[in-house]
Amino acid sequence: MKKTSEPLAWAVWATAWGSMGAVRSAAGICRVVLPGYQPDDLRALLEFEHPGAREQPEGFAELIELSRSYFNGRRVDFAAIACDLPAPGSFRGKVLRACRSIPYGQTRSYAWLADAAAAPQGARAAAGVMSRNPLPLVVPCHRVIYATGRLGGFSAPGGVDLKRRLLALEGAV
Repeated sequence: MKKTSEPLAWAVWATAWGSMGAVRSAAGICRVVLPGYQPDDLRALLEFEHPGAREQPEGFAELIELSRSYFNGRRVDFAAIACDLPAPGSFRGKVLRACRSIPYGQTRSYAWLADAAAAPQGARAAAGVMSRNPLPLVVPCHRVIYATGRLGGFSAPGGVDLKRRLLALEGAV
């Protein structure tokens, strides 16, 4: 992630699946927290993780609208959401950008991600990038599975059960 001297802003909002939150820098969204926390606990978490950041929900209108639609079962595309991602030439940057290209309702393998990042032997490294994805849903890591069809892991609260629910919502399982 790019470091910026501008203060970060964050927001917490309700969705049909529970409270969700995000943090943004001047470059774009840099953290997304999927439903799994009570609103006050989520606010406390974001304040703790990002000291000096301020609550500013008006800067998140598009993400809020899209995420609410998503959790209400509507097909949405988060591609227009500006993200603060690692450099495009870095392995992490390539993997995260490739993941953003996975269409709603479809899955890809960790090997596919590695190939897209020009590292055909890097499936395990691509899985590592996915396990530390700071932007779930916007960078849809839940759509990445093993080549065998097994779901693999999911580091968001709710783990693999949440991954399965997200894929079921999209009709991908």
